Amino acid sequence: MAIQDTLQLHLRQLLSPSNLRALAAPILILIILSMMVLPLPVFLLDVFFTFNIAVSVMVMLVAMNTHRPLEFSVFPVVLLVTTLLRLSLNVASTRIVLLSGHGGVDAAGKVIEAFGQFIIGGNTAVGLVVFVILTIINFVVITKGAGRIAEVSARFTLDAMPGKQMAIDADLNAGLIDEQTAKRRRKEVSQESDFFGAMDGASKFVRGDAIAGILIMVINILGGLFVGMVQHDMAFGDAAHVYTILTIGDGLVAQIPSLIISVSAGLVVSRVGDEDDIGAQVITQLFSSPRALMLTGAIIGVLGLIPGMPNLVFILLASVLGWMAWWRLKKPPEAEEALTSEDKAKEEVKAVEAQEATWNDVTPVDVLGLEVGYRLIPMVDKNQDGELLRRIRGLRKKFAQDVGFLASPVHIRDNLELKPNAYRVTLKGVEVGAGEAFPGQFLAINPGRVAGPLSGKQTVDPAFGLTAYWVDNATREQAHALGYTVVDSSTVIATHLNHIILTHAAELLGRQETQALLDHISQESPKLIEELVPKLLPVSTVQRVLQNLLGEEVNIRDMRTIVEALAEFAPRLQDPAELTARVREGLGRAIIQDIFPANAEVQVMALEPGLERILLQAMGAGGEGVIEPGLADTLLQQTAQLAQRQEEIGLPPVLLVPTQLRMLLSKFLRRAVPSLRVIANSEVPEARTIRVTGMVGAQG
Repeated sequence: MAIQDTLQLHLRQLLSPSNLRALAAPILILIILSMMVLPLPVFLLDVFFTFNIAVSVMVMLVAMNTHRPLEFSVFPVVLLVTTLLRLSLNVASTRIVLLSGHGGVDAAGKVIEAFGQFIIGGNTAVGLVVFVILTIINFVVITKGAGRIAEVSARFTLDAMPGKQMAIDADLNAGLIDEQTAKRRRKEVSQESDFFGAMDGASKFVRGDAIAGILIMVINILGGLFVGMVQHDMAFGDAAHVYTILTIGDGLVAQIPSLIISVSAGLVVSRVGDEDDIGAQVITQLFSSPRALMLTGAIIGVLGLIPGMPNLVFILLASVLGWMAWWRLKKPPEAEEALTSEDKAKEEVKAVEAQEATWNDVTPVDVLGLEVGYRLIPMVDKNQDGELLRRIRGLRKKFAQDVGFLASPVHIRDNLELKPNAYRVTLKGVEVGAGEAFPGQFLAINPGRVAGPLSGKQTVDPAFGLTAYWVDNATREQAHALGYTVVDSSTVIATHLNHIILTHAAELLGRQETQALLDHISQESPKLIEELVPKLLPVSTVQRVLQNLLGEEVNIRDMRTIVEALAEFAPRLQDPAELTARVREGLGRAIIQDIFPANAEVQVMALEPGLERILLQAMGAGGEGVIEPGLADTLLQQTAQLAQRQEEIGLPPVLLVPTQLRMLLSKFLRRAVPSLRVIANSEVPEARTIRVTGMVGAQG
């Protein structure tokens, strides 16, 4: 009983739906291969021929209703299997035709008989011509074109992969997408390249199938004549008639599904855009212009008036086109009944004059604002599910995770004084950034190593000042292939806004945000906050220390270490600059890890010892660090040159200085070299190895 139960359990597991789906493909391949060596009954041959036609039609319908090629990613495998099925059927039908063809044209089954008798009327000459024409259409036109498109698409998709990967990384760094979305998009980019590469190779199956069809037809006719005349004593005319009809019927019943599959391959690789299926795209783009329909109808109508032409057909078609144009024109766009802008302005003036001034008229200035022109309004309209709104929400969340505090919300409003496609970012009412964006177009940014220019509107990336071009959707893939980083208009604005927020993080940390941050920390460490604020330091001093850190690109996520350092040194120090230096020492490991990740060697610039002594003397003499103007100019020039050299070799520009000089040189040098990071000796962990790559002041 135990053995029987075990066998039943294994049988149930084997027949489970998941196992049956897994076994379906191997069983189908085995059946197809067995047809090449095992004789088939005539009825089964009809069943498999009908199945082959049904599969080809189903594949074409699926190809027409996909929005993206990757939705039918199994198509290269389908091409291989259907080609193998047709060849197996050709072998099986050849066996039956040669063995039983002497019995008449119905000896190889009803499907072959129907294609040989009904479709070509039993006329061998017509059958040969039709078969050759179908083969030429399939081999020379459709298959060759689809193969060429797949080949070019595979090459361009592979060339565009670095640009697409950079665009994904840019969205991830800007907080527009999360890590899971980035992984999914990277996987789609890789799958897209693999798909077009597989389609390039799979198209060779269909071309080989077309050539095999011609050879099989010739071999079957010659073999049929030999079998009929030698083995069955048939007259030459009878043998030629019977075996030619059967061979042509066999060829057509395989060639028509092959033609359908080739058309499906062309539909999959030649489609552009992923908004609608192919049918919807054709209807929308081909028959949506009343002017084109009207002109076409007029031209057809004029041709129909020419004597000798089929007037009825031409006039009927012209009438249909004219009716379609009239139907398109009879529905004008719905216009909203509203006052003109001048009337609206007059009404607003009257309403304002009728009211007394109140405190409600005093509106506070937005900490962070985004103003857009009227053409950009749909991107930020909640009712239209604006793409930019979602990106800004993700951006603000990513900022809080990376920097360590929750910035003020971005107040978005339209501004009719701006250009239609312009936008500007304001910080406490003052413009800190501006640019233009064109909905429906893409910004192709030159990262510095592209293969050539683009035919588009040249501009500058508003966030980082790189050369860029505004291009349409048709030029998007070309830009990817040339090495450009291509982003849409909402990503352009979001990236620019993210760059501004990161750059002005210190100004976004106000007293209210500082208090909210301390309240958040007090939920986990209440005693630590009670000891520090307000017993040792006021909130204003804590805010100033945090602003000093943010101003030098140091995040404040590790608030526990920051608060502990402040609590340790606050009894002796009250100066925010001195406290900032002590906090930086506590955060040294995180600061160095952020600049040189993965325990990499700390490769930095340093001060020449003589210059270092001069600066230390200046600090000791003047207190505030007064530097002689000539020395200051030389210091700026040499630091800028070395920083540029560091960036050219792929290293971050970092200057290592004594602790007493760090604050002074950071304020002085970062105005001329914004990307420079100035760190103190005491901030470098003992476990890290330091290597000096350049000396400031070594040239005298």
